[in-house]
Amino acid sequence: MRFLDANILLRYLTRDDVVKADACYALLQRVRFGQEEITTCEAVIAEVVYVLSSPAIYRIGREDIRARLLPILALPGLKLPHKRTYLQALELYVAHPRLDFEDALIVAHMERQHIGALLSYDRDFDRISTVIRQEP
Repeated sequence: MRFLDANILLRYLTRDDVVKADACYALLQRVRFGQEEITTCEAVIAEVVYVLSSPAIYRIGREDIRARLLPILALPGLKLPHKRTYLQALELYVAHPRLDFEDALIVAHMERQHIGALLSYDRDFDRISTVIRQEP
């Protein structure tokens, strides 16, 4: 098994370097068809969302980001702890435009762990009905 960095997903999703994008596509096809297993982590997924949504770089909308990432996260050969949490975070990210992806991940983790209270000064969480934001 090998670990997947954000730049591999970014090259594939943006095709800003065709040669690298094609190599990344070939890798993801091997993962899709069970010829290879890879893994990654939350930081990589968050970085991909951040870069794709960055107004200074790609300016890709939230729904488009979700549409691009869902098929990758669904690959059977992509081993990712709490994969459903990332999928839920993408849904929250699209549904709540004031939340950045990292905050959507927080809410998704809270929901998975059945935690309702969040210690935070960030008032953007007040718009999420499943979260009770508390200040220390």
